[in-house]
Amino acid sequence: MSAPVNELLAALQAAVMADAALAAWIGADGFSDRRLRATRFPALSIGTVEARDWSTGTETGFEIILKLEAWSERGRREAEDLAENVRRVAQGLDPALAPGMEPALASLRLVNMVHRRTVSRREAKTGLFVANVTMRAVVE
Repeated sequence: MSAPVNELLAALQAAVMADAALAAWIGADGFSDRRLRATRFPALSIGTVEARDWSTGTETGFEIILKLEAWSERGRREAEDLAENVRRVAQGLDPALAPGMEPALASLRLVNMVHRRTVSRREAKTGLFVANVTMRAVVE
């Protein structure tokens, strides 16, 4: 089940970095699968990813719950603005995901990617602000 998740994450990262304004804002290393201590801010990281088999008797499908973290040292507003921009890019992903998908899953397409919620907070230990964005994707 990891192939659809990995393809979705790769497509999302490519789309974020293809958005000139967003890529300039976060920098070349501003989107990763974890927040590094030496990261410059603002930054994006992939949080929890949950995948469920959504297959029917005849069709293969997956439901993917994706949590993204938008980090800022400047304030909550910057974290929330970054989260909103990532949400905009995510909702415009190409349904084809990635042409290099393994042959058994080559016919899978992104059906939709919708925002479920955004929660922002200040991390007490670091003093950083983070906006957690939860998205739901259906791939079939």
